This record gives sequence, structure tokens and C-alpha cells, in this order.
Amino acid sequence: MNEFMELSEVEEGRTRFFIPLQDHTHAFPPGTAAVFYNPRMELNRDATVLFVSVTRPRDYLDAMGASGARGIRIASECSIPVTINDRNPRAISLIQRNASHAGVDIEVTCRDIHTLLSLRRFDAIDIDPYGSPAPFCDSAIRGTFRYLMITATDTAPLCGAHKKAGIRRYFANPVNTVYHAEIGLRILLAFVVREAVKYDRGVRPLFCFSREHYVRAHFCLEDGAGKADASITGIGYIHQCTSCPDRREQSGILPVSGPCPSCGSATVPIGPIWLGAIQDMGVLDTMLKRLPEQPLNTGRKLGVLLAILRDELPVSSFYDYHMLAKRAKVSPRPIGEVIAGIMDAGYRAGRTHYSGTGIKTDAPWQVIVDILKCP
Repeated sequence: MNEFMELSEVEEGRTRFFIPLQDHTHAFPPGTAAVFYNPRMELNRDATVLFVSVTRPRDYLDAMGASGARGIRIASECSIPVTINDRNPRAISLIQRNASHAGVDIEVTCRDIHTLLSLRRFDAIDIDPYGSPAPFCDSAIRGTFRYLMITATDTAPLCGAHKKAGIRRYFANPVNTVYHAEIGLRILLAFVVREAVKYDRGVRPLFCFSREHYVRAHFCLEDGAGKADASITGIGYIHQCTSCPDRREQSGILPVSGPCPSCGSATVPIGPIWLGAIQDMGVLDTMLKRLPEQPLNTGRKLGVLLAILRDELPVSSFYDYHMLAKRAKVSPRPIGEVIAGIMDAGYRAGRTHYSGTGIKTDAPWQVIVDILKCP
């Protein structure tokens, strides 16, 4: 390990491992170390440990292992066979040391991921690159038997802030809307579906969320043209008005735009995106039941996230009720009162994990405004 000047020991879950020291005076300390490790992604890793503990894949590939934190934790805390890959020899040395320190027997490979997945397949594959996962999705889909897990940290292209990059990477039209965090996740889901169906494979989202600077998705891949055809029906667009908060969902692979039904202004198609449900309720229920048994540093936050995801309505966007209150020139009321008012008006409504001021509902936006204006 003489290629590392200094190491420090950290603990996540029930696992202790080493990471290279980082320069904490830098704007992004993880980028200063010889091998990457981001402490802000601990909830992401905790969520994966919990997910794997309930889905129990036959084996698991951490395709871009870096320090090996995620894969070593899967081996240690879920007790399933694990392979950790990285193309950086310095990362391989650290992974091997961390595996020995954690007392786990894992396979470690130093390969280009495309080469590895052209030769081997795994029951579960985890893709967590630094930036966009788009270049790796095709290989990962071909190499996965059942469970595919993907992290994307390129939220600016996914969410429309860097529009041209979003179009290049995901062949979608991202728009930087109020609900951009959800758009980014749903563009990624639709991209994965489009990559999978060409191999006559369907994609079923099991546990997906957006948080801070990343989106995270856990899928089940299912073989057969029928499964692929069913997945295609989940793809569509949101048509967002350019002048008012109105938006409409449209299923289908080609957008069909028209004027806004509320104000007559032009609308812009966003997508293709994945429409509808992004969670498997059975998986979430089992994760919530298992959570108290898992000693996770982010367990409380993860429990809150899972509870919100469990109750989140399967509509493909949300309204920021503070923005609507500003439009209506009124002070925003407590979110619970607004949700209750929407439900009293005969619509479904609930909170969303994307934003503390977001409301998912099947009510028109004008209904929310009317409730906000009520004394």
C-alpha cells in the first residue's frame, strides 16, 4: 500500500474499511484522493445494503468499486458472493486490503467494465460511476441476469440545466422545470428501458429516488418480448405549458404537442420519460420491516425516505405549493392543510420526497390555488 501516503478508517453499517486521506480545504474533497470515496453517499450505500438484504440476489458485482466500500459492505452485511471490479490498480490494492480488514472473501478484478461484462454475467450489477452512467448501461444490461442498480450524479444534464448534454447522453429533451428532480430520475428510467428492450428484456422499477446531487434506481430485468413490450407502454412525455403551471402526461414513444388547455399558450414536450409508478410496494414494505434490524448510520433518514416513497402517488410530476402561493399572491399555508383541502375537494394528494414543499396530486393546479386563497 505504499502508493497511498496515508489512510484513515471509517465505519458504515457493520463494516470498517480504509480510505485515502482527502484534502478538506478543497471544494470537492473526494476528488483529491488517489481513490474515490464520497461520505455524502452513505445513505445511497445504506439503501443498497438494505435492498440487497431483502431481494437476495445469487451474486453481486460492484462494477466500479473504487475503495470497495459498497461491495465489501454487501459481502459483510448481506452474506452473498461479491465481485468488485475497478480498472485502477491503486483501487484494486485498496479493495484487497479493505476486504482483508473486513474479513470477507470476495473476488477482485481489474478490468475495463465493458470487457468484463462481455465475458461474464451476474445476478445483480451495480453501476456507480463518477458522472453519467449512460455509457455503461448497455453493457450492464447485457451482463445482468436480474437486478440492475444505477447511480447518476450528472443531474444538470438529466434535469435540463445542461440541456445539450442531456440530449446527447440520454437522447431526451430535459426541461429545467420546478419539478426538475423528478424529471431527471424519470429520464434515466426511460433511457434504461430503451437500452433494455432492444434485447427483448423488460424493466420493472423496484426502488428509485432522487436526493441531493444524484438519482438512484434499482430495477428488475425480465426476459421476453412481451415483457419488453409492456415496458415500452410505460414511456411517454409531460407537456409543460410555457406560460402557466399546467402540464399533461401523454403515453407513447412520439410526442403529440398542442396548446395549453388552461391558457392557450404553447407547450413543450419533456421526455421521453418513465410515466407512473417507480416503486414496488412489496419491496418497500419488506425494506421498512427489515430496517430496524440493520445497524445503519443513516437509518433514521432512510426510514423517512422509505415511508414517503411508500405513500407517494404514482403521478409523474409534482407542484411546489410555495410557487403556486407566490403566483396567487398569498402566503403559503401549512402543507398538511393544503393536502387535506385537495383531498376534501375529491382528489388524491400527498407529499413527495423530491421537495419539502412539493405536492403530488391528480388535481388541476387551479384547485390548489383556490385552496390556497381560501381564508
